[in-house]
Parts: sequence; C-alpha cells; structure tokens
Amino acid sequence: MIKKDTCEIYCYDEEKVNRIQDNLQTVDISSVAQILKAIADKNRVKITYALCQDDELCVCDIANIIGVTVANASHHLRTLHKQGIVKFRKEGKLAFYSLDDEHIRQIMMIALALKKEVKNQCLVGKAKTVRRRNESLSCSRIHLY
Repeated sequence: MIKKDTCEIYCYDEEKVNRIQDNLQTVDISSVAQILKAIADKNRVKITYALCQDDELCVCDIANIIGVTVANASHHLRTLHKQGIVKFRKEGKLAFYSLDDEHIRQIMMIALALKKEVKNQCLVGKAKTVRRRNESLSCSRIHLY
C-alpha cells in the first residue's frame, strides 16, 4: 500500500493559520532566506565549516582548504561577509576571516547533526513517521471539498 504524502481532503485550522500568518508578518523571513541561501553554496558551506573548526583563517588558507583559487575564495568570502556570516580583519597584507556570530556555528553543527541522523535512519531502514491526526476533525477546522 502506497501512502500519500498529501491530505486526502482540503481543510485547515483557521485559528492556527491566522496566528501563524500574523507571526510571519512580525519576523524578517526574507533576511533569514538570504542567510540560508548564502550558506547553501557548496564552497561557502565548506568555508563556514572550516571557520567552525578554527577561529580564524586567512584567505590563502581557506582557498587551499576548499581547493579553489584565492580569487574564488575571496568571492565567496565577500558573499558571506555581505550577509553577516563572516567578518574579517587585515594584518599587513593578509586578510583573516572568522565567523561573525556564534549562531552561525550552531546552525552548521545542527545541520550536520541532522544530516547524520537522517543518514543513520536510512541505513537502518527506519522511515520517519508522521503522526496522523484523528480521523474525526474538530468543528474548529474549515472543510473545503
């Protein structure tokens, strides 16, 4: 039996939907999307991970760690800097980068832990289960057929 991953009827909890929609108006979702988008590039996530491993790295170190040119590493670092993910300081002719905020390290570690957990679940053949709601829907839900 194939389980569908969508609702079989269209209904929604009006109170819950309205509350969450109101909350969405009070947070800067666009900025969060920009931060996540900046980190989503494979080279930029490598840079972010490298900076989680060491407090500060120069551009040349980063270029060698991720296997790109200094110019390419600099391009990615500028993108990360514009989004507030990394900060830099100059020391003579060298530019050193570090994470701008501890939250970035936490996001990275959580993402890695999540990936490891998902991978382990797949390896042992466990499917993530989703609790299904009781078939009887409360009267606070709006049904649209």
